[in-house]
Amino acid sequence: MVKRTSFLLLVGLFIAGGLKAQHSYWKSGIVKDEFLYTKASFPECHAATIAETPNGLVAAFFGGTKERNPDVEIRVCREVNGKWTAPVSVANGIQNDSLRFPTWNPVLYQVPGGDLLLFYKVGPKPSIWKGWMIRSKDNGITWSNPEALPEGFLGPVKNKPVLLKDGSLLCPSGDESGKTAIHFEKYDVKNNKWTMMGLPPNNEDYKSPLQPTILLHGGDTLQALCRSKEEAILQTWSFDNGKTWTSLSKTTLPNNNSGIDGVTLKNGWQLLAYNHAIPDVTWKKGKGPRTPLNLAISKDGIHWYAVLILEDSPISQYSYPSIIQTNDGMVHIVYTWRRTKIKYVEVDPSKLVPVKINNGKWPSIKGYTPLVVPKTNKG
Repeated sequence: MVKRTSFLLLVGLFIAGGLKAQHSYWKSGIVKDEFLYTKASFPECHAATIAETPNGLVAAFFGGTKERNPDVEIRVCREVNGKWTAPVSVANGIQNDSLRFPTWNPVLYQVPGGDLLLFYKVGPKPSIWKGWMIRSKDNGITWSNPEALPEGFLGPVKNKPVLLKDGSLLCPSGDESGKTAIHFEKYDVKNNKWTMMGLPPNNEDYKSPLQPTILLHGGDTLQALCRSKEEAILQTWSFDNGKTWTSLSKTTLPNNNSGIDGVTLKNGWQLLAYNHAIPDVTWKKGKGPRTPLNLAISKDGIHWYAVLILEDSPISQYSYPSIIQTNDGMVHIVYTWRRTKIKYVEVDPSKLVPVKINNGKWPSIKGYTPLVVPKTNKG
């Protein structure tokens, strides 16, 4: 018994040491790594979003008993003097005294020189949810009454809008009614006017794109990356500022049908947060483990380089990242941590060391072996 205990202890120490070694190389650039909160009145949370205001960072997410439960509300935390305030409910799905729906997928966006916008969805399920928004004029402290978006418009469905040259916002959106078609919506903030933009041509090979994130490539060139059931991140390109889009195609990066998000850095490079989960025959169609959670970088949106691993525990549910770069050049990421908390990570992009991703496989380097998720863990 003593020998067995000693053996198990040694194995445990070896594993712990191995994990530490694996983490060291792929943690370069991390400045902060913390939870938005440690305790809350709600047991579950998901779908975080983050924005920079003139007075600091603001994060939002949905939280309640469980996703789809009517008590799920939109919660907001603000960074004040280096610490996060406790989550505060700012939106719910109450319809009347006897009917209440859950809220979903908040998206924050700070209008330059204007309001902080918070888009979200209300409805019993994604197939029939409706788009709503609220505004803050004091950096997320107080919020306006909810505004329903025009019929047929959902706003940004998971990821942040991008600012176009004319001052309007291009919102990555999509229909989750089972048609699983992505589209793009233009929001004229000044005139509070919505316009439906282009969508990729029908592609019978790729019927499952969801929740696009938009990258800027200079001029009128945009790239949208999407989660999918195709075991790969899908892409579509626009060369006229979102009016028309190319047919969908696969990128070289894997996808587990879980949310992704990207940002165009000040130097023109593209930084993407996603689950680099390699497809496996044990996966249920269109679903894989939501671990590990990674960052990759690219100059052209085609050739990608591994730079950082945010999480790689075999315990799943590190997902739905939201990523921005603030005016000081730092990168900020929030994401779901095991559905019980929201993790916040600050990254110094100047400290990232790119390693080429070949054939869609995360690089193996000395002291690190890419995570292989147990067959029983499917996310």
